[in-house]
Parts: sequence; C-alpha cells; structure tokens
Amino acid sequence: MPTTTMTPEQEPQNVSLANSRFLRACRRESVDTTPIWLMRQAGRYMAEYRALRERYTILELIKAPELACEVTMQPINAFDLDAGIIFADILPPLEGMGLHLEFIKGEGPHIDNPVRTAADIDGLRVTLPEESLWFTLEAVRLARRELDGRGLPLIGFSGAPFTLASYAIEGGSSRNHVHAKSLMMGEPALWARLMEKLTEVVGQYLLAQARAGANALQVFDSWVGQLSPDDYRRHVLPYSQRAIGIARQAGVPVIHFGTDTNGMLELIRDAGGDVIGVDWRINLAEAWQRLGNGVSIQGNLDPVALFAPWPELRERARRVLDSAASAGRPGHIFNLGHGILPGTPVDTVRRLVDFVHEYRVP
Repeated sequence: MPTTTMTPEQEPQNVSLANSRFLRACRRESVDTTPIWLMRQAGRYMAEYRALRERYTILELIKAPELACEVTMQPINAFDLDAGIIFADILPPLEGMGLHLEFIKGEGPHIDNPVRTAADIDGLRVTLPEESLWFTLEAVRLARRELDGRGLPLIGFSGAPFTLASYAIEGGSSRNHVHAKSLMMGEPALWARLMEKLTEVVGQYLLAQARAGANALQVFDSWVGQLSPDDYRRHVLPYSQRAIGIARQAGVPVIHFGTDTNGMLELIRDAGGDVIGVDWRINLAEAWQRLGNGVSIQGNLDPVALFAPWPELRERARRVLDSAASAGRPGHIFNLGHGILPGTPVDTVRRLVDFVHEYRVP
C-alpha cells in the first residue's frame, strides 16, 4: 500500500475518522452510543434515488463514479448514520470474468451465459479490479472525500465466493440453487476450480477498495444459508477464508454477513471477519454468545419491522439493543438483518436512527 504524508489540515479529520463510533465498535472498543448503518441504505425507498433511476439504469449508476458517489451520500445527507457504504452491487465482478449481466425490471439480475460446464469455468477470466471494476474504485475515492469532512467511515463490499458462484451457475436468483448445489455435490473438482477463481476475484476486489479508501469491508454471503453446515465446511469455508485473508492485508475491519446462518454461526466466524453480521432469525445475545468474545456483532432487526407502527418498531429495536447490552461487552453495530425494503417510510428510518443513538443501557 503506498505511503502518503498527511497535511496538518488532514490530520484532525483522520483522527476523528479513526475514532468514529462505527470503527471503534468494529474493534470492540467502548463507544458513546451504539453505531448504526443500514444495509441497502441507499435505494428505492428514497425519493432522491428513485429520481435518478428514472434517468439511469442501475448499472449506469454504478458505472458512473460521480453518480455512484451521489447515491452513496443520499442517506448520509438524510439521516444521522455512522457510516456510508459505497453504492454498487455484488454482481459486476462477474462481468469482468466474462459473464453477461443485466437487470430485468420485475425479475432482477439475469446472466444469459451461466456457468455450467468445465469449458465455461475454464473460460472465466481473473482480471485485476483496477481494470474491470475501476468505476467502483473511483467512486470509493470520491465518496471518501465527501465523508472525510464529516468524520464518517466508508464501507466497501463484495459478494462472497459462494454467493457469486450461485448467481453465475443459476443465471440469476434461485429458490433451491439446484444447478449450483448439483455442481458442488456431483463434480467437486469442477466446483473447486470455479471457487478458486471467484476467491481471487473477491479477495483482490475487496483489497483494492480498501486501498482506494474504504475504511471497512463487508463480505455478503446472501445465499449461504441454503447449505448444510457440512457442505459449508467442506465446499465453501476454505474459499471465504482465503478471500477474507486477502482483504485483511489492507488492515481495515472486515464484516462477514450471511442470512439463515443459525446452523453454522461458528463456521461463519471461523471463515474470518472482525464483525459477524446476523439476521433476525436468532436472538442477538444468543448469537454473540455462540460467536465468542473475539468478534463484534452486527444486526439484527427484521427489515419488515420498519413498516410497523412506531411504538412496535421502537420496542423491537429496544429488544435488539437490550440483547446486545446483556452481553456486557462492546462491539455491537445496529443494523437490519438484511437490506431496507422498497416502500420503507423515510421518516421511520430517521426515527429508528435517532432512537438507536438515544438508547442507554437500562
């Protein structure tokens, strides 16, 4: 990583940034109040974002660094959040490998040349992120300039090797992941070749985002809960571990997030990460007890709770915070168990953020 000399004007901002409550919580240090950011905090629930989407496709927004930076900052300008997350998507790395990606209205992502054979896997390219994902790296640089003056960190991210493999093999979203799991179970040598390529792409992409200025990194393993613990241990954990190991060379905190992972929480922890994200399907205190003292925890409000009346939402948020407080140790980052849903009331998001900051241990 290149060494740069800070000017005196930059030093106070960087000191403030290093001591931000989000980064302190990632390091399991004490904070003045619980930090909060929200997965998919920049998105369709915000009028500002919808206005841009009337003019641009999602891939056009992602691939125009100035626009991606603008979208990144929309929730920061609207709410008192403790971190920004770069506006991107987990799937563009697959484009750089040679897959044809589009987002179809009403259906989501679609890949018209999915990976199904040995020849398909052999044909996948492993390119440098500076070449194939330069637009997100530039958006990271732009967003850091915007966030530095506020003392707020920026989170970079990538899909995990398994989740990217699922999309690449299935050709889009899938309920049962029949093609992906069939390859994994029936042709483990081919599966390993695919995962090795994806691992290198993911690890280098995360590392490049940190070197471009991201202060923390999140690995999204959105589909990993579809696996048995034994399949995860044998066919996924080594690759997630390797990708996270590459990213950790940057020296920034790594958040490891998956959904439906109650049956394999300890394995998710063993795959790596300074912070483990959990969803709403498990009590947060129970999850943290199982994970142990060596990691922070992120979560874990059900996103649908933001559609509930405020008294009900407040009580549910309080239970999450109480659960974290019962552990008696620092390192909780409040978040949803998955991304904000379209149609979520903006005022409710604002009230939730403020409530989390006002919370005090009972």
